[in-house]
Order: sequence, then C-alpha cells, then structure tokens
Amino acid sequence: MRKTGSKPTAESASTLALTGLAFLAEDGPRLGRFLALTGIGPDQLRAAAGAPETLLAVLDYLLGDESLLLVFTASKGIAPESVEPSRAVLAQSLGIEAARE
Repeated sequence: MRKTGSKPTAESASTLALTGLAFLAEDGPRLGRFLALTGIGPDQLRAAAGAPETLLAVLDYLLGDESLLLVFTASKGIAPESVEPSRAVLAQSLGIEAARE
C-alpha cells in the first residue's frame, strides 16, 4: 500500500482506515463488536464513516486486537507495521497524542 520506511500522508492514512472499516463491515459479528465497543450506532457510523475521529477509532480497534490486525493486513496485502504510523498521522491531525498506550 505504501513504501516501507516512508511516513504516511493524511490521505493514505485515511485510505488505510477506510479499508479497515470496509474489512470490519464484511463480517456482521466483527462489525457488531466494533459498534458495541465504540458505542456508535449503525446510522451514526454511516454518517460519520469518513470523519477523522471515526477513522482513528477504526485503527485503534484494529491495533487493539493483534489477531484481528493480522487477519486484516493479510487479507488486504498490507504490512502490519504500516498501521501504527497511519494511526499516528490521524491522531496528529486531530491534535491527539500520537503514542498509544
């Protein structure tokens, strides 16, 4: 998806997160768990799918479950190590500390 070692752009980070959201939406239980944990409803998700906050939540969710992250990246041909830098770019665009705990 992007060259290894290069910092993702805001656009590429958003694209990665949207790909992650599409991945979650491909499986009802997977999407249901994301909605339950984030507290967002299906209608709210549709309305805010491209919002930076939603995209950041998607990447946080994927990064919080290593097995899910690996399934996502393998299924989309993405290097797993590219997700965290994209998350940092989205967080920075929102003025949020880039480091995750």
